[in-house]
Amino acid sequence: MKRQLLFSTLALLSFGGSALAANRGGDFAPGGAQQAGYHEAPGAARQVAPVGFFGEVGCGCETPCDCDSVPFEEPGCGVEIDCGCADMSCEGGCGGGSAGGCLTDCCFSGMLGSCDLGEPFALLGESCGYSAGGWLQLGYTSKALPLFNSRADNLQFQQAWLWAEKAIDTSNGFDIGGRIDYVYGTDAPDTQAFGTSPYGWDNSWDNGADYGHALPQLYMEAGYGDLSFKVGHFYTLIGYEVVGAPDNFFYSHAYTMYNSEPFTHTGALGTLAVTDDIKVYGGYTLGWDSGFDDNGDNFLGGISVDVSDDISLIYSCTGGRFNDSNGNSERGYMQSIVADISLTDKLQYIFQTDYLDTQDKFDDGVRNTFDINQYLIYSVSDCLAVGGRFEWYDQEGVYTAYGDDSDIYALTLGVNVKPHANVMIRPEIRWDYDNEEVIGLEDGDKQTTFGIDSIFLF
Repeated sequence: MKRQLLFSTLALLSFGGSALAANRGGDFAPGGAQQAGYHEAPGAARQVAPVGFFGEVGCGCETPCDCDSVPFEEPGCGVEIDCGCADMSCEGGCGGGSAGGCLTDCCFSGMLGSCDLGEPFALLGESCGYSAGGWLQLGYTSKALPLFNSRADNLQFQQAWLWAEKAIDTSNGFDIGGRIDYVYGTDAPDTQAFGTSPYGWDNSWDNGADYGHALPQLYMEAGYGDLSFKVGHFYTLIGYEVVGAPDNFFYSHAYTMYNSEPFTHTGALGTLAVTDDIKVYGGYTLGWDSGFDDNGDNFLGGISVDVSDDISLIYSCTGGRFNDSNGNSERGYMQSIVADISLTDKLQYIFQTDYLDTQDKFDDGVRNTFDINQYLIYSVSDCLAVGGRFEWYDQEGVYTAYGDDSDIYALTLGVNVKPHANVMIRPEIRWDYDNEEVIGLEDGDKQTTFGIDSIFLF
C-alpha cells in the first residue's frame, strides 16, 4: 500500500504538471525546458547532448514517397504530412508493397501511440539575452544506493532548482554575461562545496539530516570572437553524467560520477573555438568542490572534437592539489574520455573511461580508480526512449565504511517517458555487484533496485 501511494504521487505530479503546462501555454524561452546545457556556459564541453534524450528523431513522415512510383491521395505528394500519417496513403499500406520502406517508421510510431508533446513554457522566459527557469524532481528508490539516491523506500524531494543566465553572444564582438544556480533538496548536500577545511561557501546550508541548500554555480563570463572566459564557481568539465537531473538519461548515477569526478570548481576557465569542430579549454581552479576559499591549486582543461556529424570526442583532465582539508593535502591527476556516437538517427552509443590517481602530502596512495561506462539509448519517438548502462568500476583506496578495494559492476535498464514537453518520468531497474563488499549493498555483494522519478520543468 505504501509503495502504491508513492507511485501514485509521482504519476499525479507528472500528469498534473502536463495539464498545467498545457493550460498555461505561451512562448518557450531557450534554456527553459530544453534538456541540454542547463548548467553549461556557451561553448562548454561538459557533455554532448544525447540523441536519445528526446532530440529531433522524426517518425518517417518527413520525406514523402516518390510521386512517380507511389500515388498519393489528398492532400497529395509533396505536401507536408502530419506525423500521425492519418492523411497519408502510400500504395501497399503499412509495411507492405511499394510503400513499405516509406511507412515503416511512421507505422511503428503509430502502433505505440501518437506523440504530441504540446507547447513547452518557461516560468520567466527570455529577454535581451537574459533567461531563467528551473525544475522540480521527486524520486523513489526501493533500496538505498551509495550515491545520490540514499533514502530507501521513501519519496525524495531531490531537486528544486532555479537558474538565471545572461548568455554571451560574441558574433558582434565583445560581450559579458554570467549565471547563477540554486538547488534545494536531498541532492543539495552532495552538491555543496565540501572540499575545504573548515567548510566554506554553502557547505553549512543544511536542513536536517538529509535536506539542504546549495549554490553550485555563480560565475561571470566574458568573450570576444572565438575566445571566452568564465570566472567564479562553476560545474566541472570532467565526465559524462551531471548533477542536474534533466541532463541525464537515467535516474540513478554511476559510481564513476559520484566517487571519482569533481562536481564543481572555483576559479577561471577559458574556451577557444579553434575551428567550428574543435574547442580547447584551459584554466586554474582552487581544487575540487571548493568555494571561494583556497583549498588547492589545480589545472582544469581539455579538448572537444566533432569528428563527423555522427561522432564527437571529449578529453578532459585535471591535475594538481585537489584539496587541503583536515590537515591532509590530496594531489594527483584525473582524466576522462567520452565518445558519443550516433549509430543511426535513433540509436546512440556513448563510451566513457576515467582514470584517477592521487597521493597525500606524505606521498601515500589515497585514491586510484579506473572505470568503463557504456550507454546505449534508443529513441522510439519524441515522447519515448529506452536505454541501458553498464559500468565496471575498479577502485583502490576509495575509503568507505566497509573497506576500500573492489571491482564493482552495475547494469541499469531504463525508460524515459515524456507526456509533455515540460514533464519527464524515468523508471529504471538496476543490478549492482560488488565482489569485495566494500560499498554496503543490501545483500553484501549484490543488490537489485527499482527506481523512478518525475521531473517538472519550467
